[in-house]
Amino acid sequence: MPRTRTDGWSVSRQCEFLVQLYVAGSVGIAAQRVRMTRASAYRLRDRADGAGFAFAWDHVLTPPGTGHMARPKPDWRKVTNEELIRRAEEGLAQPVVYRGALVGIRWKPDISAALRLMRRSAGAPIRKRARPSVPPFHEFLKQHRSV
Repeated sequence: MPRTRTDGWSVSRQCEFLVQLYVAGSVGIAAQRVRMTRASAYRLRDRADGAGFAFAWDHVLTPPGTGHMARPKPDWRKVTNEELIRRAEEGLAQPVVYRGALVGIRWKPDISAALRLMRRSAGAPIRKRARPSVPPFHEFLKQHRSV
């Protein structure tokens, strides 16, 4: 989720925009209803940290039954531990919609970030121990027959 400003695209304003976009079907009308400009909505969508907003935007405008949209997957190798801690603590925003209006925002824990952080802090992955070199079975038999 991108940084927010008091007069900018806060999490609640983004959720409200997505609800209005679903109801109206128009970016201009949805932006006007949340007191933002259409151009600023497109700028937020095009930002590098606005991938989740862009996915939600596309998902809202996709008609039902037209297929499954693949969510963009983050490259976890490039996410720092500080970012994972922030994601685990803040959680994920989930809009609560009732009769076409945003009535609240529910925060869900980001379990995938917490699990990723736990895996990283556990150290190196457990590796299988190398097997001791065992002679082939016929070598074993030769040794024991001669005794």
